[in-house]
Amino acid sequence: MTTIEFAARTMPARHTRLRITRRGRRALAVLASLPAVVALSIAVVSGGAALASGEAGAPAGGFQTVTVLPGDSLWSIAEDVAPAADPRDVVDAIVRLNALGSSELAAGSTLAIPAEYVDAR
Repeated sequence: MTTIEFAARTMPARHTRLRITRRGRRALAVLASLPAVVALSIAVVSGGAALASGEAGAPAGGFQTVTVLPGDSLWSIAEDVAPAADPRDVVDAIVRLNALGSSELAAGSTLAIPAEYVDAR
């Protein structure tokens, strides 16, 4: 056995710890956040087209407006506007026409009522 072989067998292997410098941590943070930045950029670019579409919206005269009174709900407005129609259908049409996110109404706000239910009065 040679001296080198003997030394290799008797000396334990040295384990070194991985050390990341401040610059390395910054680079790692940038690389980790890159997919989120790209996804957000794509969402902003593609979402803007929906807001600036050339759609005309509801045709003029296609709806009438109703002012919400204190204590009014979508259900009560639907029953007042179209008593012969199913209130669920009327509420759904009002929500879609006004792009409401919830069923909560603020007193004094204005709601558009579809013409098909206004003519039924």
